[in-house]
Amino acid sequence: MTVAVVQFGGSNCDRDAVRALEYLDIDAERVWHEDGLPADTTGVVVPGGFSYGDYLRAGAMAARSPIMDEVRDAAADGTPVLGVCNGAQIGCESGLTEGAFTTNESARFQCEHVHLRVERADTPWTENFEEGDVIEIPIAHGEGRFEISDERYDELVDNDRILFRYCDADGNLTDAANPNGSTHNVAGILGERESVAVLMPHPERVTLPDVGGTDGENILTGFRA
Repeated sequence: MTVAVVQFGGSNCDRDAVRALEYLDIDAERVWHEDGLPADTTGVVVPGGFSYGDYLRAGAMAARSPIMDEVRDAAADGTPVLGVCNGAQIGCESGLTEGAFTTNESARFQCEHVHLRVERADTPWTENFEEGDVIEIPIAHGEGRFEISDERYDELVDNDRILFRYCDADGNLTDAANPNGSTHNVAGILGERESVAVLMPHPERVTLPDVGGTDGENILTGFRA
């Protein structure tokens, strides 16, 4: 029983993800995308980085790797799948979730801590939070602005699939608290199944107490649910 952390050429957060999961006593291993998912896979992380150098669009080439067919099949069977940063871009590009991530409104790479408001507390990824909780997690991306049509956005809201929004320290949704110009401050969303989620901030970077912050722990423990 292992969480497979999928590694593409250009991934750079795969080791961080494995280390964070193992710290939480969750078995994890890096899996090279050409090797496919192991038979004992019980969860999947598509980690951050710059798969294929972000050529064409961030995540576009990795989304067409054969392993993503396996990830989609696993997700359809209820296997928990979490896409983080570049993994979120890959998740959208591969159809695991709605929308797309595009160039930051600032047109520059941004690496900083941000606040997120928990929009749902009844999913595997947020069951240890209360709705409305504010957590602090770092971002590190150049193409993190979530974009979606008004019609599709309304469907996300109607189906209660918004997981996190960027906010200030008091939980207010403001333009100033939106680091990349994401539509309606969206930072993370769910797929058609609640066991599938993508988000731009990096929970694996706030899991080990010695390197600052533990707000990411309660997201990664979704693989136990």
